[in-house]
Amino acid sequence: MRHFTLTQLRYFTAVAELESMTRAATRLLVSQSAVSTAMAELERTLGSQLFLRSPSTGLKLTPTGRKFALDVKGFLDHADSLFESAYGAAEMLSGELTVGVFSPLASFRLPAILKAFEVMHPGVDVTFLEADLASLQTALREGHCDLALMYGHGLGSGFSSQVLERVPPHIIVPEGHAAAKAPGQEIALCDLAGEPLILLDLPHSREYYEGLFGLAGVVPNVRHRFAGYETVRSFVAQGHGYALLNQRVYNDVPYSGGRVVPLRLTDEFPPSEVMLVRLRSSLPTRRALAFEEICRRLYGAARD
Repeated sequence: MRHFTLTQLRYFTAVAELESMTRAATRLLVSQSAVSTAMAELERTLGSQLFLRSPSTGLKLTPTGRKFALDVKGFLDHADSLFESAYGAAEMLSGELTVGVFSPLASFRLPAILKAFEVMHPGVDVTFLEADLASLQTALREGHCDLALMYGHGLGSGFSSQVLERVPPHIIVPEGHAAAKAPGQEIALCDLAGEPLILLDLPHSREYYEGLFGLAGVVPNVRHRFAGYETVRSFVAQGHGYALLNQRVYNDVPYSGGRVVPLRLTDEFPPSEVMLVRLRSSLPTRRALAFEEICRRLYGAARD
């Protein structure tokens, strides 16, 4: 039977993150020789090389090391939970939690979610990784975040997900645009064919919007492409074109001034699904499960 210790695993996690025995030793408040010895013993016990050592590039994880690092993170989180339970502190969550969030979603419900979570679990240190959808999938696979609040567009295999909200697409036009006076403030996408489009240009989101144009039989006249949600709204407000978006902003005055007018689409388009996503092969920590519960409660309340 092969044996390794929790200490070795904790040392390994620090070295893998920092890619340096010296920096890991400083963080762990131990000697460099202690870390080096622990890593050598861990590799010998596992019978696998976890690090590539090079004078020019320093320490880099091998493919085996990268997979092991992902598995170790969840293992250590559960070891901490066992310790809390053994000492009667099962309800007092502590430690770190990293949550990925799709950039356009970050400013909507996330501040309220964090506020509610901190009230319930003040001992947990929450940090956020804001990124596009493709980068969030990579971050989940590589263990850089525990779970992610994101859309399901382009979600690959190997993930588990739960839908929190379905958000239909809508159009925004500048104030004074002829479509802003449409009866019931509704419009079909084909009614804007040929007009300049300000495209929210993010991986997977871009393909979703292009798919909607395909369903409507419209070839979009893309005038500008931006990765920022508010930048898109600002360009529309200044009369540079219209935009196709999902999340509805309550304030119709963007940073640039002017005003945008939201219009409902009469087309029967598939909505964007706001999801909580995590890696299927990893066991969720109690901190992650607690965060998921807060998300479900607040999104559920918003739908009621």
